[in-house]
Amino acid sequence: MKLSRYIDSSPLNPAMTSDEVRAAITEAVRQECCSVCVQPADIPLAVQLCQGTDTRVCTVLDFPHGKAPAAVKELEARYYMEYGAEELDMVMNYGLARSGKWDEVEAEICAVVNAAHTRNVLVKVIFEASQLTTEEIARATEVSIAAGADFVKTATGFLGTGATEEQLRIMLDTSHGRCKVKASGGIRDYATAKRFLDMGVHRLGIGSSSVAKILAEADS
Repeated sequence: MKLSRYIDSSPLNPAMTSDEVRAAITEAVRQECCSVCVQPADIPLAVQLCQGTDTRVCTVLDFPHGKAPAAVKELEARYYMEYGAEELDMVMNYGLARSGKWDEVEAEICAVVNAAHTRNVLVKVIFEASQLTTEEIARATEVSIAAGADFVKTATGFLGTGATEEQLRIMLDTSHGRCKVKASGGIRDYATAKRFLDMGVHRLGIGSSSVAKILAEADS
């Protein structure tokens, strides 16, 4: 499978103009990226531009801090699916995780997953792994699996470091095939993308400004 089919192109910078978002989505479609992950306000545009293509429409949920209550997360999920989102990248409340309130973490993930799976929409749980201990990353992976999540994901790209091999190894070893793993944050060259895929990562979240560069590096 070609590299672009592992990529979620992510035009998520809130300062992007409408024209810049349109250009990023158009490029993701041209490159045949697996999905384009947009801000919620850009879902209708993404649906329009991705229609009839192999690029899916993804959006972020409770982004980038993950501090909304479970009921609000679920409501967001329902609205975004109505707009046409086919994948949801939800931010886990990592403050609750750091507090050891794992039952609450699981409940909020479960609320989104249950809503999404009724419509065959995928859910990826973003940990913000740079803010967690190795033990918390492992526990977050287990909790996400218990809640039925399809993917666990390293980071929003808006705080701390991007994806690291250590974080991804914990997530891969803990999940052991029970859910998929997405590396996100700080992937700006082909060497990094290939290294993560060689580890067994299933999806790469890459800023839209880096997608064409990485794919050109892969072709060369």
